[in-house]
Amino acid sequence: MIRLLVLATFVVILNETIMINAIPRLMTDLNITEQAAQWLSTAFMLTMAAVIPVTGWFLQRVTTRRAYAIAMGVFLGGTALAAVAPVFEVLLLARIVQASGTAVMMPLLMTTLMTVVPERDRGRVMGNVTMAISVAPAMGPAISGVILQLGSWRLLFVVVLPIAGVIAWRGLAQLENVGEPQATTVDWFSVVAAAGGFGSLVYGLSRFGEGGTAGPALIVLAGLALIAVFVVRQLRLQRRDVPLLDLRVLRHRTYALSLLLMSLGFMAMLGAMILLPIYLQNLRGLSPLETGLLVMPGGLAMGMLGPIVGRLFDRFGARVLIIPGSAGVVLAMAGFTQISMTMPYWQILGLHTLLTASLAAAFTPVFTVGLGALPSHLYSHGSSMLGTLQQVAAAFGTALVVTVMAGRAETRIADGVTQGLAQLDGMRLAFVISAALSVAMVGIALLMPKRATAADESEPVALTKADEPETNDDDRRLEPVG
Repeated sequence: MIRLLVLATFVVILNETIMINAIPRLMTDLNITEQAAQWLSTAFMLTMAAVIPVTGWFLQRVTTRRAYAIAMGVFLGGTALAAVAPVFEVLLLARIVQASGTAVMMPLLMTTLMTVVPERDRGRVMGNVTMAISVAPAMGPAISGVILQLGSWRLLFVVVLPIAGVIAWRGLAQLENVGEPQATTVDWFSVVAAAGGFGSLVYGLSRFGEGGTAGPALIVLAGLALIAVFVVRQLRLQRRDVPLLDLRVLRHRTYALSLLLMSLGFMAMLGAMILLPIYLQNLRGLSPLETGLLVMPGGLAMGMLGPIVGRLFDRFGARVLIIPGSAGVVLAMAGFTQISMTMPYWQILGLHTLLTASLAAAFTPVFTVGLGALPSHLYSHGSSMLGTLQQVAAAFGTALVVTVMAGRAETRIADGVTQGLAQLDGMRLAFVISAALSVAMVGIALLMPKRATAADESEPVALTKADEPETNDDDRRLEPVG
């Protein structure tokens, strides 16, 4: 069951970045501007940020099978519509529908995993999950570069549609319901505030670097204001135990540290994902396919290391993986600060592989320890917040590096430097700032525990005699209940 959910999550999350290399082709075929074409990726990310906060309530409301059927059905509908979209507006709508289904899959996978997998095996299983939620966005541009060599941009959806259809069919045939749904009500004011707040924040951050900062800054401030309203509303609803997104997950120190470390890691990954294609294609003259092939080994390394890191976590705990992984991210980002017009491609490949391997070493134990620190009734809310902040961190990381690069390049051009060298200088500065931020990952890693323990559960759930698991004396000694 977990394998099917991991595979389904990989396929749907892959679509978040699969359109990046198709922008030039779309501009010609649909007669649109580059800014309009970029919306096909921005709208996907916006929808994810708006929908994910609602999934904590949704997953408690419906059965596992129904949640899976709805998520995959919506995704398949969006993919089919995208494959036959006659105009840009229909394609944009299809991407929004795709993202609505994708937003449910990651919280569903994480919640199911934490519920059915014993603690002693969570690291190994979470290693496979890391592949789905981390490798898929990294592999999107590479896979799309290969597919686009074969024909039209429509192939990006034509290829995905039957694969996703088979996975959906197999999943419904084998998936079992986990837990019992709860007939809770939804606070629609919270839904609107969450969608408006997180959507505006991600949109505002994505607008930085397009020229001018006043407009994007106002949108970001509006998003932050709506998020503040949303937080106040959730605190009030928690008194009646009916919040849309339960913020009590942040009371658990290990989970809060995991969120922060994960956010910094995704900022580093997305920053590099944006800067490297610009550097390789605009400054070094590589084609989209050559760019995709150059960064593909890093994505494959992250995928292959996920299960290995998971087994090491089960055996040795989190700290021996998170600390070296965070240090590796710093070294990789520091290496990228030295990029030049003549840097050998093998060095770029090595630095990118070091970055992805280091993130693989950090992400699996971070996710496992963070969610493991929560009581079981908060798993769905913890998964939803994790997914939401992942989107925000990705948008912030992208906005940061693009804004720094563009600002530095404009300054250097004003000083009389050629455009190519000015853009290269801007990239170096962006990598310097990313490296400085990644240093904070090491500091947070030093604060992380070896394992999540029952002591982290400040609000343990009382078990009845019938609910207590059968344990032997050793189990009671190692894992005391309550």
